[in-house]
Order: sequence, then C-alpha cells, then structure tokens
Amino acid sequence: MTQPTAFSAAGDTTAPEWWRSAVIYQIYPRSFADANGDGVGDLAGIASRMDALENLGVDAVWLSPFMRSPQKDAGYDVTDYKSVDPLFGTLDDFDAMLASAHQRGIKVIVDLVPNHSSDTHEWFIEALAAAPGSSERGRYLFRDGKGENGELPPNNWESVFGGPAWTRTTNPDGTPGEWFLHLFDSTQPDFDWTNPEVREMFRGVLRFWLDRGVDGFRVDVAHGMIKAEGLPDYTPNPGGGSMGGDDFEVPYWGQEGVHEIYRDWHKVLAEYEGDRVLAAEAWINPLSKMAKWVRPDEMHQAFNFPYLETAWDAQALRPVIDESLEAFGAVGAPATWVLSNHDVVRHASRLALTAENPQGHGIGPKSPGQPMREVGLQRARAASAFMLALPGGAYMYQGEELGLPEVINLPDEARQDPTWFRTNGERYGRDGCRVPLPWEPGTTAYGFNTTGESWLPQPEDWDDYSRAAQQGVAGSTLTLYTTALELRKRLDLGLGSVTWIENLPETMIGFRNGDIIVLGNTATTDWEIPAELAELPVLLASTTIAGNTLPGDATIWLQA
Repeated sequence: MTQPTAFSAAGDTTAPEWWRSAVIYQIYPRSFADANGDGVGDLAGIASRMDALENLGVDAVWLSPFMRSPQKDAGYDVTDYKSVDPLFGTLDDFDAMLASAHQRGIKVIVDLVPNHSSDTHEWFIEALAAAPGSSERGRYLFRDGKGENGELPPNNWESVFGGPAWTRTTNPDGTPGEWFLHLFDSTQPDFDWTNPEVREMFRGVLRFWLDRGVDGFRVDVAHGMIKAEGLPDYTPNPGGGSMGGDDFEVPYWGQEGVHEIYRDWHKVLAEYEGDRVLAAEAWINPLSKMAKWVRPDEMHQAFNFPYLETAWDAQALRPVIDESLEAFGAVGAPATWVLSNHDVVRHASRLALTAENPQGHGIGPKSPGQPMREVGLQRARAASAFMLALPGGAYMYQGEELGLPEVINLPDEARQDPTWFRTNGERYGRDGCRVPLPWEPGTTAYGFNTTGESWLPQPEDWDDYSRAAQQGVAGSTLTLYTTALELRKRLDLGLGSVTWIENLPETMIGFRNGDIIVLGNTATTDWEIPAELAELPVLLASTTIAGNTLPGDATIWLQA
C-alpha cells in the first residue's frame, strides 16, 4: 500500500459558527504547565506553552476552573466568579494568556460552575449568618430536617462524591439548625435557581468574561441547577452513574426548567460580536433527550458521554454514532465526540479493560492492577484516529496526544480528590488522570516546571511520553495526532458526513467522509484489506501497516 502522506493545514477558526467543526483541547490548569515553580500549573504557564498548542493544530482551548476558590474540589468550588485564584495568577495573566491564544487563532472557552458555589462564597457566609426564611438563605437550598427535632435530612438524596447530600447547620446559640443541600461536597452548597437574584448574578458573570474577550463557556453540571418541586425522595439505580446518564427520571438531574436558563444565557451571548459558544456537560440519556440542550435558542454543543462510554468495538460504535448524528442533527446542532476528560480514566488505559482483560486486571475501585499499557495505547491510538475523522466537534483532553496512561499507583497520602476521602478510599477517584504533564525527558518534573515540585507525583517512567521526545518523531502518538488534525482541517472532515461501508466483518467498522475512507479494526487479529481498497493511498495510520494487512486494534485513513 502507498504509505501515509503528511499535509499542511490552514483552517479558519474565525469563520461563522466555528464550533460546528472545531477541535477543542481541554486544559486542566493545575497540571498543564507551571511558570512560577510552586508545583501547580498556572495561566502564565499556559501562555508559555501556547506554541505547542498551535503546532498541534487545535482550534480552541477549554480551561477547567481557575477562578478564586479554596480548591476543595480542584476549583469546582468557586468563591468569586469574577476573579482569578492567586494559585493560577491574576486577571492580567488571564488577559495575557487570552491574547496569546487569539494571536494564534485559538479560541478560549472558560469553565463555569453554576450549580453550586464554595461555602466561602460571600453569599453563603451571609446565608449562614442570617435567619431561616431570610433573603440571604433564599439564594441556596436550606430546608428544615425531618424527625421529631429535625435531626434527619430533608430527603434521602446522596452526594455524587458519596455520603448524604445534606449538611446540618449550627445556630448562633449552638443548637442544631436547618440543613443545606450539596449534591457534591459539603463545601459546595447548591444555589436555588428559582431565585431571580441567582439568575441575575450569573448574567453578570457571563458578561464579565465576555467583556474580556472569551469565546464561550463550558457549563459544569449543565443538567443540574433545577430540582423537582418538593425535593422528593429518590433512590438511585445501584448500577447507574452518580452524575446521571441513565434512562431514569432523577429529581435533581435533567429537569425541564434548566432550558429556560440556557435560553436566557443564549440571549446574553448574542449581545456580543462573533460566535460565542455554550457547551453543556450534561449526563443525559438517551441522546434524543440530550439534544434538547442544543436546540437553536439554547446551547451550541453538548458533550457526547454515550460515545465516551462506548467500548472499542465495531458493533457498539456504529449505533452510537448513528444515534448521535440523528439526534443532534434533528435540532440543527453538530454531534460532538470525546474519549477522555478530567473526570474519567484516561482512554489509553480504559480501552484495555475488555473481555480478555477483565476488571480484576485493570482499573478498579481502589488501587487497581496495572492495565495492559501496550494494548491500551494501541487501542487509544486507533480510537482517536477513528474519532477525529468523524464530522462535528471533537474534544481532546490534555496529554492524550502524548498517549498518557492513567496513573494508578499514587500513594494514598498524595491524593487530592474528595471522592477518595468521602468514600474512605473505596472509590478510586480522579487523581490518576490529573497528574501534571511531561514536556521534556530527563529534566526536573519533565519540564512541567524547573523546581521539581508537583502537586501530584509524576511517574518515574514518563520520559518517552514527554512532548519533546515525540515531537517530529515518525510513529509517535504526538505525530499521529498532529497529522490527523492537519488532515481534518485540510479536508473539512468536521463539516462532512458519514456514509457507512457495508459488508465488513463484524469486528470491522468503516465509513466515507468526503474524500477519505476510514477503516477501524477492533479485533485483536489482522484483516486483509480488499484489493479495491488496498490500491488507495494511505493518508493516516494509527500503527505500522505492512503490505495490505490492517493489524488488530488499528485505524487507517485512505484517499478515496
């Protein structure tokens, strides 16, 4: 077969509705790059590495929270929504980072956390100091307890992080008081979104960042905020996800009232020039219901969690792709595709967990056994190459372009995730996908900083994963991603369509998008490429191709 050809790309992210086909790169600020050497990544560090993102070829970056916070949940507990936490720098640092990105044609999306604040937010401090029934308490969800003396929580809801979703307050005289709702940690009280004051405050937050020039918002827990009237008891499905995503009606997820909020926000964004975007983190099933979040007058994108949760399996991939294209297309929105983020096991490890490598040998609830690194990376490269050929928007999580595996051997004393602590170590938590990135081999902290400090310890065997070790190296994961993004822009794959290739073996999946044919082999055995396809030039391959054979766990792009 003709071997892969590299193309240079010249995508225009200033085009109208750029988000329909954009590749958006998630930056977890505390783990990306550390400019001041304190062991935590910062905005200046991001700005210093902007050339790497330009060279990679992404269209936009999404920054996980950097606003002022006590960092009980890595910034998802916000004290001041119109600020930068000193841990990450200053507003001037943010402006400089934003300008650096825009100079390179890279859009910037910031994370917004509207379901809850930190318990150090001035509103919650005022609420605790105020009397029951006061306007100050009306901004949050305070309720009387049940039982003879209010000693029981108002209902049986459980926290996403484990344990009860209610915490009881103490009155000024030391007696027990009302309870407040926190669907996450007890330091993250939920706002009452039926309160007009809450809605007006967040309009101001949107405008504050839009005035600074941001290109949009990723909305955390976009299926939350509105709770069912009366806060009825609810016992979740034991096998379901704590963030939702099951085919069940949940009184605190996916309530119809959230759509009114996003219609209002849509109008705020429309006040500004250019296409500003709202992207939903909404764990909703089925996809036809999730599509409500991206109707024309609401949000612009919604993360495709059903796709993320789909195994590297041809028979599973095709139906979720069809459903995605149909559901999002029905409301005029682009489908989105994602394989990893800051809340899930990195797909270079997760995809090794299959029938032939059962859970007992992979990521488990506690400190898991070592996943099969070679198999996981092979599948991750194939799955990423396959995903990046699909039409619509694509999301990448920092480090996946390096093939980073999940870090599974973190010492207990180094862990930071509240999930670990609230479950007494019974739930593995999310620290393993949040370890700071390796930039240069054989250097202090792999170039994350120059001091060697690191808020989570980095593995000792990450030299080969570092960016510098892979830059320009044929066959490296970084080169695979860079080439895929170049081709994607050049050939307008994000604005294309899917035409399935029929009559393939059940372990094979293939489609045509514009001028390319994509073939994915999800088996562990090789597949002989038919003669009529074997004659086509190879544009991209996730692994080495010998003759007319496509190895197992591999994806190939052919020039149609």
